[in-house]
Amino acid sequence: MSRAVVAESPVDRRVAKTRRALRQALIELTEERGLDALGVGDICERADINRGTFYNHFADKEALVVALEDEVLTELEGFRPRIAELDMVGFAKLRLAKRPLPVLVDLFDSLREQGDFLHAMLGPKGDGSFGPRLRDCVCTDLVTSVLHERYRTSADPFVGYYVSFYAAAYMGVISRWMETGMAESSEDMARIAMRLFFIKPGESIVL
Repeated sequence: MSRAVVAESPVDRRVAKTRRALRQALIELTEERGLDALGVGDICERADINRGTFYNHFADKEALVVALEDEVLTELEGFRPRIAELDMVGFAKLRLAKRPLPVLVDLFDSLREQGDFLHAMLGPKGDGSFGPRLRDCVCTDLVTSVLHERYRTSADPFVGYYVSFYAAAYMGVISRWMETGMAESSEDMARIAMRLFFIKPGESIVL
């Protein structure tokens, strides 16, 4: 049975076009001036839309920022089921075979697609609250997934600190990748993420 194709309405196309224009304007102005220095008028002028159109979609600048951030996080949350299926044994086997973990490759592909927005929001002129949200959405889940099952629900304070330590470290990896122009491929970043998890004091720090 063939699946019916639902055509996008002119209204839907206009809404999507407006959202893209606002997103691009927010990115450019955040990089140039900083998020705190922006007003709705600045964003509308850069996006070439009137304020009435803006307020038809968002209550204020903060609502726009949160909506765009939530859009990114919702996409990344789609990786949670695959991350939850990871285990240390499978992780180690791929590392020994020098093969990148497929879900990590796909994750870095997704981060690359959102790179312009992430660079702006995670940068010094962006939204300081976004980094912790991204860390909790992606990095904390990743670290927790490779813990032995008995630790995943442990109330031991050290387990909590262990997860926080590595989650913050992986957030640092993502931030550095963004800051340096995402020069490494997604495959290389997946290998780097895996290597960092297993590296021990005194070992060589080459990939």
